[in-house]
Amino acid sequence: MNLTTQLTRLTKENSHLTTNERAQLACQLAKKLEKSGEYEAAYEVLSELWPDRSHSPKLQNLEEVTKAEVLLRAGTLAGCLGSANQTEGSQETAKNLITKSIELFENLRQPGRVAEARGDLAVCYWREGAFDEARITLKSALEALSDDDFELRAVLLIRAGIVEMDSQRLNEALRVFNEARPLVEQAENDPLKGSFHMEFALLFRRLAVAESRQDFFDQAMIENAAASFYHEKAGNIRYLARVENNLGYLYFTIGQYKDAHEHLDRARKLFVRLKDVGTVAQVDETRARTLLAEGRLRQAERMVKAAVKTLEHGGQQAVLAEALTTQGTILARLGNHDRARELLQRAIEIAQTAGDLEGAGRAYLSRIEELGSRTPTDEMASDFRSAAELLASSQDPATNKRLIACSTMVIDALADDQIQKATEKIESWEGFSLRAEMTKIERLLVTRALREAGGSVTKASKLLGLKHHQSLISVLESRHRDLNEQRSVRKRRRHLFSKPKHSKKRTTRHEASARPNQLSVLHVEDHQLVARMVEELLGAEGFHVEGCASGLAAWEILKTNTNYDVLIVDNNLPGLSGLELVLRVRSIPHRRHLPIIMLSGDDIEREAWRAGVDAFLHKAEAVEQLPSTISRLLQETSVNPNKIT
Repeated sequence: MNLTTQLTRLTKENSHLTTNERAQLACQLAKKLEKSGEYEAAYEVLSELWPDRSHSPKLQNLEEVTKAEVLLRAGTLAGCLGSANQTEGSQETAKNLITKSIELFENLRQPGRVAEARGDLAVCYWREGAFDEARITLKSALEALSDDDFELRAVLLIRAGIVEMDSQRLNEALRVFNEARPLVEQAENDPLKGSFHMEFALLFRRLAVAESRQDFFDQAMIENAAASFYHEKAGNIRYLARVENNLGYLYFTIGQYKDAHEHLDRARKLFVRLKDVGTVAQVDETRARTLLAEGRLRQAERMVKAAVKTLEHGGQQAVLAEALTTQGTILARLGNHDRARELLQRAIEIAQTAGDLEGAGRAYLSRIEELGSRTPTDEMASDFRSAAELLASSQDPATNKRLIACSTMVIDALADDQIQKATEKIESWEGFSLRAEMTKIERLLVTRALREAGGSVTKASKLLGLKHHQSLISVLESRHRDLNEQRSVRKRRRHLFSKPKHSKKRTTRHEASARPNQLSVLHVEDHQLVARMVEELLGAEGFHVEGCASGLAAWEILKTNTNYDVLIVDNNLPGLSGLELVLRVRSIPHRRHLPIIMLSGDDIEREAWRAGVDAFLHKAEAVEQLPSTISRLLQETSVNPNKIT
């Protein structure tokens, strides 16, 4: 006897119960069906209380706790059904119902139920692409949860990992999934284990693509196999279909298109059987990408067009924006450039409105990649600036590679413009000098880059596609010395370990404070964009910043007698975590009083203070506070001479 039959029988056998008791039983049964992916059956169980999906459930003659349960179940189901059926406004309906349930649970002082409801509310935000809202909601849910409810904590952590993964914060997603792993292993819950392995497989697939690592592809296959095992054991057809879709995407990314189509075929058949038109559309979008990679553009265009048409009726804006980006890319390659431009612009607007900044940034990059040769140079440069701003916090190496490639396209376009303008001015070849003309063009490009970078050599170097800011400094010193006046940052020492010329005397802390350009900062951070941002920010204040991408490498440096005035460290580092590094540094006598700032996105402030930091700043919100925090710590050090390192 299957689950649906059992639950229907239980409902009939308990018809003698009171209205409140029947409502409680209906909620329990609906929750079981919902977790096994049988959304329509779950709705049938709730239909006595919720006869019209477009209206709120009937709550008359119910106790307050039962009202809260009914609202939560109805809200969660509204979101699931809306996603499956692509019902317009369904996620808003779901959020309203769940929010009402949260209010009731809070009045009843039931923190566990509040946490569960907030977790379901976060899923609605995630479906819409409002990743920041989803992240905040999940954080509040985890904070409201007691330590003994490890299964719900595991569920919330898995959802948090999904949000970070879709926000392209892959390192953070990996940290969250690793935090959830022991809780999942502890649980005797097959659907929970299946969901964990399925999402972990997605993360490894993204990491594999981004870093071109075969071991990550292999791990993704292992995780998918585990997900299939647990979902099959639980009898969850919907999630088995999702695993098939994920496998299709995995094979597509490694160029095994035949295998990709086979898995996508199986996924589509299962979702059609479940009447889940929303996920069928997502499978079709994956198929369109596969066909695009194979060069079968006409078939890809037909497939993605149908997918977009379906997704337009639902509330999953981030998914719609992604499909529009795919459609725009395909049409651009088919030569329909005007329509492609319209679709990519729409993808940008939808993603930004939903809060999916990563999706908007990727759509900008697609517009540069596919339509750059047909776009005015100024407009293309504007697109690149917008993409760079939206993708500033991306932890996806593949996205960063696209950014660099697009910057090269923009620089080449700017150079072509200047060359065309310069050649148009040539009236006679008599006395012409190619070197002199190229120097003029170089001067124009450097001037523009410095102006748009606000005088920052580091940022201007990035705009010009140079790998290191020293390359631009060399150009300025050798050929365009007068442009040094446009720089906003004082010249720095060439090497952190070198001492100022004409003096072998060690700079004292007091002298360093009087001359801020001589202060040395060691920044331990493996995220390239964050490292660049901090270097530029502190460089503008006259600090010399030495970067280090590994905790172990930083430890080897700090064991030496090399002088540093401040240490800035992230926590999530390869080899040795930030917390472990701080503990080790504090064990070295000559580093015991070194000012240490932890700049991290991890919620570990209490642990950081215990490890021995002098300040803790949250990476997302407080980067701009670094200069003032350093100044405060150095002032405190100058007051206490024992703090000289």
